[in-house]
Amino acid sequence: MNEIKIVTTENVAGYSVTETLGEVFGLTTRSRNIFSSIGQGLKTIVGGEIKGYSTLQELARQEAITRLRQQAAMLGADAVIMFRFDSSSSNIGDSVTAYGTAVRLAKI
Repeated sequence: MNEIKIVTTENVAGYSVTETLGEVFGLTTRSRNIFSSIGQGLKTIVGGEIKGYSTLQELARQEAITRLRQQAAMLGADAVIMFRFDSSSSNIGDSVTAYGTAVRLAKI
């Protein structure tokens, strides 16, 4: 599954797109535990990076990419082009969506 190329561009250097398979998504929502939320809330008073939230967001992004790769693999894709992230936060946690277009490639 890691062989699936993921790029933010419309093209992959050295390859041509031979087939467009459709949109693929990787979705996840990670919740914060109450103790972490209280501690991180206090951090907002003094300013600076809230490392607990940064870690949570990184874990959510990695999970979203893994799920995107799984969905692309199920379609038989070689790559995901036009890759993007979308994220949001709420009282229950951080949601991350990874999305792009699954394609098949041929070496030029």
